[in-house]
Amino acid sequence: MQHLKVHLFQSDLFWEDIDRNLDMFFQKIGKIEGQPDLVVLPEMFTTGFTQVPHDVAEPMEGKTMQWMQSMASAGNFALTGSIIIKEKEKYYNRLIWMPPDGNYAHYDKRHLFTFAGENKYYSPGKSKLIVEWRSWKIMPVICYDLRFPVWNRNAYNQEYGFAYDCMLNVANWPGARSHVWRILLIARALENQAYVIGANRVGEDNNNIYYSGDSAVISPKGDNISNIPPDKEASETIVMTRCELDAFRDKFRVWADWDTFRMDT
Repeated sequence: MQHLKVHLFQSDLFWEDIDRNLDMFFQKIGKIEGQPDLVVLPEMFTTGFTQVPHDVAEPMEGKTMQWMQSMASAGNFALTGSIIIKEKEKYYNRLIWMPPDGNYAHYDKRHLFTFAGENKYYSPGKSKLIVEWRSWKIMPVICYDLRFPVWNRNAYNQEYGFAYDCMLNVANWPGARSHVWRILLIARALENQAYVIGANRVGEDNNNIYYSGDSAVISPKGDNISNIPPDKEASETIVMTRCELDAFRDKFRVWADWDTFRMDT
């Protein structure tokens, strides 16, 4: 597929209220014009960034998973965002990748935000996830993962090509560090010669933390091709163009000089 239509939601969230958030996003998704290929929701889109997982965690067969499958199937798009999952007496900040056929994949946040105590309540992920969707390779990560370039490192193999074409980050990234967020999105796109999607929430949570959004889609050249404004609820469908990506990679072959290394964890 030469184009991938990505619909981003930059939304406020109802604190620790799964039903209200699911209903809100049901209404918002129903108003999308046109046919997106991918719909992106923020980190912990059913609860906000809470450190009380035992009150709101769900099993993998819970209501949010069923809701995501229903929404993806009805809309014929992939749906993604992270939720709080309890599994074998552990809690995870888990991104769900839900395609229309229900054959989902998941990614557990690798880098837990110790500054806010996330590591006290959640278990870290151990492996990356790269999915193929409509001829695009997409690597999803979560919020704080954005700060770690080694974890986000793209690669090139002569037989299989690039490891990914787009890095996708869903976040609850505070407005106090929005400058860092914007810079890192651009840096990850430039150094990996890939599109980077950053879907962040807005509003103030029950911990009195303010989120400015600053959601963006960054081209491999470092340009923001999204028109979503900061500090307000908004959504937009952005078209990522495969021929432009391939042409840039062919012309400016930085990837041919990448360092090679192996990272098992």
